[in-house]
Amino acid sequence: MNKNIAFDDGREMTVGTMYCIGQNYAKHAKEMGASVPDSPIIFLKPPSAYIPDGGQVTLPVISQNVHHEVELVVIIGKECRNVSRADALDYVAGYAVGIDITMRDIQKAAKDKGHPWAVAKGFASSAPISKAISAEKVQSNIFDLELSINGELKQKVSTSNMERPVEELIEYLSSIFILEKGDVIFTGTPEGVGQIHAGDKITASLKGYAELNVTVI
Repeated sequence: MNKNIAFDDGREMTVGTMYCIGQNYAKHAKEMGASVPDSPIIFLKPPSAYIPDGGQVTLPVISQNVHHEVELVVIIGKECRNVSRADALDYVAGYAVGIDITMRDIQKAAKDKGHPWAVAKGFASSAPISKAISAEKVQSNIFDLELSINGELKQKVSTSNMERPVEELIEYLSSIFILEKGDVIFTGTPEGVGQIHAGDKITASLKGYAELNVTVI
């Protein structure tokens, strides 16, 4: 299966490790019965979780409660290690909109036992990502995000509401990991997450830049 993210300028970049940020919007943390953590919550999705625009999200048989979470996605363009916040955006190749598809019941069971979230978050087709807009073509890394299901708006937010902005996330991640070309960062979801069902058509948008359409099967 093609694991390349297409850019608006014709480039393609093979998807690497997906670094995902938990509870980066205060209202979403509240709706999950939590508060914004003192340091970022990090979990990973493998490249095999990626699907492109027009793809299909396959509901796992082990879950009865799969949720959508719309997010700004940042694509890393070159090796990034111990980068300062001031220089962080120099390492961004582009931006996209993504959906962190989550088996909420499986995640809750893992949380209750203090277990990792890999199964709940990293399963096949759990990381739809749109075509990317080149970083050079945006005036600001603040975006408006929306997600609709079957035409009904479910999530809407400005990324200015993130508790930790893109620059801070890159600084933090690069102090621990070596970020490489093609790695992506799912920067967290706002409030309004909810269940998806077979037959749903999901549209997510990075307003004015990119749109992502997937079908749930």
